[in-house]
Amino acid sequence: MKSVAGSTRFIVPVILFLLISCAPVHNYIHSDEVLHWEDDIHVFDSLNAIEPAGAGTLLVTGSSSVRLWNTIHQDLAPYQVMQRGYGGAKLSDFNYYAPRIIQKGTLNGILIFIANDIEGGGDDRTPREVFRLFKTLVEQIRRHNPETPVFWIETTPTPSRWHVIDDVRKANKLIRNFCERNRDLHFIGTYDIYVNQSGLPDSAYFRNDMLHLNEVGYERWAERIKYNLQEAAIEP
Repeated sequence: MKSVAGSTRFIVPVILFLLISCAPVHNYIHSDEVLHWEDDIHVFDSLNAIEPAGAGTLLVTGSSSVRLWNTIHQDLAPYQVMQRGYGGAKLSDFNYYAPRIIQKGTLNGILIFIANDIEGGGDDRTPREVFRLFKTLVEQIRRHNPETPVFWIETTPTPSRWHVIDDVRKANKLIRNFCERNRDLHFIGTYDIYVNQSGLPDSAYFRNDMLHLNEVGYERWAERIKYNLQEAAIEP
């Protein structure tokens, strides 16, 4: 096992160099940011070896809201779930690691939630850049999972990032429109769940950081996700 791990760590910089050389992802990748997540993805490599994808499995993957979903298996029951979330995932680094996160096979569906490309920082992507990275991810998935339904979960309107909600909603609108035009691509809208009657984010659904969902917030997320899976005729 040590030799395999060592080989993986040797190969990673080579693959990263090749990916950075390829459009359009090269415009958005910073090697230090990407390689920061290598240990997390190596854990996924190990999990994939003992938890292979199957025809009845939903892969739920993406950023920290997926990683922190401690009740995911009971919340999404009776669906069989494979959970693969890591830290502050962005579409740029997720695109790089996608071949290791999303296994080849006959998955029941692939659900993706990545919400850190627009967060109010100096290195934010524009809505159109987020959309381009999403399309690149779809192209990667389709190389090995051409028939698997893919679901993009809308970025949650969080209190802590409310100041960038206009750009977040523009990016989600571009992704929604693209999903509506393509077979087996689905957009799970969640915005309406988490805003109150005044149109502001409802703090009752969030942890103290006002960024991540609390237990009640996850319950509402699960209800909406399962509704969309049923609408798409995805059976447990």
